[in-house]
Amino acid sequence: MKVLVPVKRVVDHNVKVRVRSDGSGVELTGVKMSMNPFDEIAVEAAIRLREGGQAAEVVAVSCGASQCQETLRTALALGADRAILVETGDALEPLAVAKLLKAVAEQEQPQLIILGKQAIDDDCNQTGQMLAALLGWPQATFASKIVVDGATATVTREIDGGLETLCLRLPAIVTTDLRLNEPRYVTLPNIMKAKKKPLDSCTPASLGVDCAARLETLSMREPAVRGAGVIVKDVADLVAKLRSEAKVIA
Repeated sequence: MKVLVPVKRVVDHNVKVRVRSDGSGVELTGVKMSMNPFDEIAVEAAIRLREGGQAAEVVAVSCGASQCQETLRTALALGADRAILVETGDALEPLAVAKLLKAVAEQEQPQLIILGKQAIDDDCNQTGQMLAALLGWPQATFASKIVVDGATATVTREIDGGLETLCLRLPAIVTTDLRLNEPRYVTLPNIMKAKKKPLDSCTPASLGVDCAARLETLSMREPAVRGAGVIVKDVADLVAKLRSEAKVIA
């Protein structure tokens, strides 16, 4: 079984995001970038399937600028067998990414695609669902457990009411949640080995995909600064302030 794992290059989760002074977007100059944390979980899940004998090959794929090679090398250092970069300088929306991944999947013919449930930069939580719709494959989102047995995958997913278990016939799409696993650390020997692993590249044009933007960002601004709290004397004072100042009760 071949497992395809899309990974995204995002601002590192430890970095405080700043908006550009002109409000055109997020400041990326000199900012540390890394693999999307949910995608790290997806890579770990794929590697564990290979180590358990359920998968024969793990292929990482990323869509974006040439700098995404660094993210792919990280996936290779974690244990992926090879990588594919769909190189483009355009800002990619979830639908465009889903179309690119569909084209890659049609070429690679994986039996399972595992990707993070969302990226921490835009928080769209759309690509996995869109990809499943484009391919016509069954899907299980927010996975907290994955068990592959032959031509089926049993996925436990987190829902508002608790846990739900789905049985999917492969090929299928699975998106990962935080509690699926804890990704391993990248070791120096594996970083060196990753430099020798194959990393192929292509373009949206070569895949026959139009990545034209369908959304326009008019402006971006940081959240308003939260005001200081107020200490009230008693419940009566609290109720009075909620009624007269906050106006949240009648």
